[in-house]
Amino acid sequence: MKYISIIFIFILFTGITYPQSLSISGKVTDSRLNPLPNVNIIISETGRGAATNVEGNFIIENLLPGEYDLEFSFIGYESQTIKVVLKDKSEKINVVLKELPVETEQVIISASKYEQRISELPVSAEVIGAEIISQKNFNNLEDALRYVPGINMTDDQISIRGSSGYSRGAGSRVLLAIDGLPFYTGDTGETIWEVIPVHVLERVEIIKGAASSLYGSTAIGGVVNLITSKIPEDQIIYLKSYIGAYDKPSYDEWDWSGEYRIFNGQTLTYANTFSDIGITASFSRLEDLGYRQNNFSKRYIGFLKSDIKFSQSSSLTLLANLFTKKSGNFVYWRNSRNALVPPEGDLGQVVNADRHMTGAIFNQVLSDNHLLKLKASYYYTAWDDGAVPLNKSTTDLFRGEIQLNSVLSNSLILVSGVEASGAEVNSTLFGNPGSVSFGAYASADYKFNFPLIASLGIRYDYNKLDTLNGSNAFSPKLGMNYKFSDKLIFRTSVGTGFRAPTPAEAFTSTTASGITVKPNPKLKSETNLTIEGALNYKPINFLTLDLAAFNNEYYDFIEAGVDPSDGMIMFDNLVRARIQGFEFQTQFDLKEINTSLNLSYTYLWARDIEKKRALKYRPRHTFYSSLNYTLSNFSAGADFRYWSRVEEIDEELINLGLVPDGNLRVEVFVLDLRAGCKFNFGNIPLNIFLNANNVLNYNYVELIGNLAPIRNYSLSIELGI
Repeated sequence: MKYISIIFIFILFTGITYPQSLSISGKVTDSRLNPLPNVNIIISETGRGAATNVEGNFIIENLLPGEYDLEFSFIGYESQTIKVVLKDKSEKINVVLKELPVETEQVIISASKYEQRISELPVSAEVIGAEIISQKNFNNLEDALRYVPGINMTDDQISIRGSSGYSRGAGSRVLLAIDGLPFYTGDTGETIWEVIPVHVLERVEIIKGAASSLYGSTAIGGVVNLITSKIPEDQIIYLKSYIGAYDKPSYDEWDWSGEYRIFNGQTLTYANTFSDIGITASFSRLEDLGYRQNNFSKRYIGFLKSDIKFSQSSSLTLLANLFTKKSGNFVYWRNSRNALVPPEGDLGQVVNADRHMTGAIFNQVLSDNHLLKLKASYYYTAWDDGAVPLNKSTTDLFRGEIQLNSVLSNSLILVSGVEASGAEVNSTLFGNPGSVSFGAYASADYKFNFPLIASLGIRYDYNKLDTLNGSNAFSPKLGMNYKFSDKLIFRTSVGTGFRAPTPAEAFTSTTASGITVKPNPKLKSETNLTIEGALNYKPINFLTLDLAAFNNEYYDFIEAGVDPSDGMIMFDNLVRARIQGFEFQTQFDLKEINTSLNLSYTYLWARDIEKKRALKYRPRHTFYSSLNYTLSNFSAGADFRYWSRVEEIDEELINLGLVPDGNLRVEVFVLDLRAGCKFNFGNIPLNIFLNANNVLNYNYVELIGNLAPIRNYSLSIELGI
């Protein structure tokens, strides 16, 4: 009894002195501050644990004072261990998990219009994640694309493996889509990157090479498909604010303002689900005073997404994107001694633009093996350039598509559909042309008993642009993916593509900044044949190698040039163009030292076969590298970009005296640095990122007579409530 009494007193005393009612609680989110449900939390010392609920919250109760190592793990995200010290009160923490940078296990939709592992594709593809967009403070999607292997940006025009040069906003050989809805203008046929609210994106999927067999005309050079974030089950309020400044120019005579030019922006996003209706609503205000004179901009972007669930088998997604902009007009410099100042006649010109896109995607599960998608969109554009005389245009573009995904067996998946579009243009530049198009497609993927996946597709398109002759095209494509082993994968594809001319290319008639453009009513559609072969090899766990070789033959290639008979700019068909090259990528993922390194090199040989000269604005050598380091909630990185001196530019504009010193161009070296930290402000997750771009203040041009952004710094803050 004596010993029992002593033990009882000891337990009672211990219970009074060290109460067992302490707890550790908190919330787990991803890098965009969205809650993560079903995350496993384990205390290393005891093996006890918990899991997060649908709101990302967790609690572990009945703990003694002491030190605890909490391990957080979730499929698709990097595991994280956090030390928590309990003294005389409970602790509350917030944890942000980082997505795993494992490219071969990523799932994308764009290649075949259904979900596939990127390692099983017959074509080359890239993915930009939301975390990269946040860390680098990208507020315009075109800036993010500048760091993607195989992509070269000339001002705002994208070129995938040399598919495009620069046509001053007329036509694009790369299709932009948002959740699968095509997103290009009905008058110029161009991609307006700045209308995209980048903070609502989950990822950006990029398909390299002709994709006309599924997407039609504009995808002759590739596809950029924007996948928006899923709407959370519970309320999220996301706030972002950033401010930055351009440094002083390298030379005093370039310093036209005598001050540091500022850029800033604010974003507010609300997301929640009410019963069977989910809503994401966002508004952004972006302002840039510009490092060049008369190159300011003010942008306002509104975005709305709603998911409506009618039943277990049917749902509707609604999208709306609203954009308005007022900016100065900078076409090219006055001369090299006034590289940041436009010609006198352009001073004071102001561009106004309003662009609105609305879309709907209806999903109906017909059976366990058949999914029907109905897509519709309307894209309205209105702009004027402030020139004298005034150039302006308004366009209504309607699109509709019916898509059927069928799982015909465990080995065979068929995607088929039809789509149609129509546009009406009212413009002082292009007149009032109308256009209609129709397309029908089918694509089948078959998995053999041995490790081979074969893809076969074909599409028929008909296009009629106002007074131009109607054109039609068949676009077949064959692809294969063979897995030699877990370490070595071979992929290859061959296919054709086509692109119909846009109203801007066929009918533009205007004079701006001394440049006169005339129409070409005889302009024809262009076609191409593209071939790719590639190997993906992972010799050891932390190293991935990817080598791709490609050959593109273009026929009736549409390029802008000068008519020697009158000195005017005109879009015309080159008889033949050939673009060949290879792309090599290396990825090091050194988890032991929390470091990753990505290196890529692209060799491009792009030339006009008839004239035996290089195609314009295609650098022959391009090298990109990215170094990333992460330790707990701290991250740092460096990005380096190099491309060789462009061989051919718009020499005609120089010879005509329109762009003084326009022949000045150099090989390019650009270095960017960044650092970030994620922590909690009270109970609110907070992300802070600091970026320094072009830290060497290297002076270069992407486009004739246009100095690229000089050194600049930015600080961005994100928080979620």
